[in-house]
Amino acid sequence: MRFSATRLDSLLAAFSRSKILVIGDLMLDEFLWGKVTRISPEAPVPVVEVQRRAAYPGGAANVARNLASLGAQTSLAGVIGDDDAGRQLVDILGAEKIGTDSVRATASRPTTHKTRVCAITRQLHDHLDIEDQQQIVRVDNESREPLDTASKAWLFDRLRADIATHDAIILEDYAKGLIDQELVTLVISEAKKRGKIVAIDPNPNNPFDWSGATVLKPNRKEAFQSVGMPFSTGEDAILKAGTVLQKRHAVRDVLITLGEAGMLLLEEGHKPYHTPTRAQDVFDVSGAGDTAIAAFTLALAAGANGIEAAEIANHAAGVVVAKLGTATLNVQELREMFVKTEGLS
Repeated sequence: MRFSATRLDSLLAAFSRSKILVIGDLMLDEFLWGKVTRISPEAPVPVVEVQRRAAYPGGAANVARNLASLGAQTSLAGVIGDDDAGRQLVDILGAEKIGTDSVRATASRPTTHKTRVCAITRQLHDHLDIEDQQQIVRVDNESREPLDTASKAWLFDRLRADIATHDAIILEDYAKGLIDQELVTLVISEAKKRGKIVAIDPNPNNPFDWSGATVLKPNRKEAFQSVGMPFSTGEDAILKAGTVLQKRHAVRDVLITLGEAGMLLLEEGHKPYHTPTRAQDVFDVSGAGDTAIAAFTLALAAGANGIEAAEIANHAAGVVVAKLGTATLNVQELREMFVKTEGLS
């Protein structure tokens, strides 16, 4: 489909009036960059002399970061540890104007904290090309245990109140112990009572019943895994997998991200809609799925229909894959992508 400039601008203007709640596993993604000049005398491993470090919201927090970057009024609900990583994550989220009143710090589990150590093969510059760095190792600190009773009761009380005050809810399942069937049922039930949009980013390792949600957004691999079909790049196969998901969970939409092949939308009462990728340069696909569900849900909350929302999500993903790391985009960059690919004025 083709957007008119007037229609696109109307939807983009509505982003800032939309209130989105993200529920899910919260993470801190830390990156350490340094030079490798020698091999350790203690073991045959490189010695990385750290020159730069940075930390970013990860998991469900990265979805919230994408929403806030696009101008939405964004809140998070979940659990972190009572630790330095959790406090750092909350500080970063606060600086990006993401609400954290429904994020509980607990001593019963650590904050999910992923540290990536990257080697720089040339002298450090202000700007690094992608070939300048290579990940050496990733260190994860996390717990996948279910929530403790007190944290679960606190979170459920918060969710009942939060759902009523938001336009849309995104459930992000990274299989770290936060989301279970009881939470899923509560969220969907409360949202349906109030006519709210519910978007699900499912994890095939957790075969929950998502019935009653508005949209499921798996990637190609997750879609096949969820329905027990062998992986395939064929169009008929992915269409079948999406159809099974749509019927099994009684959802209105299934949006399947297909990497370099774009996205497939199955919308109740409409023909399947395939939108090819809008990416012109691909440097890093990290976090592109987070951008897709954020942009799709925000577009629905702003009044877009399914096909319009899929196009907005696809164009948004096309922007972030041209950036390094788990990147975000703003409304201006999104509109500029439409200008480049659709010829809008």
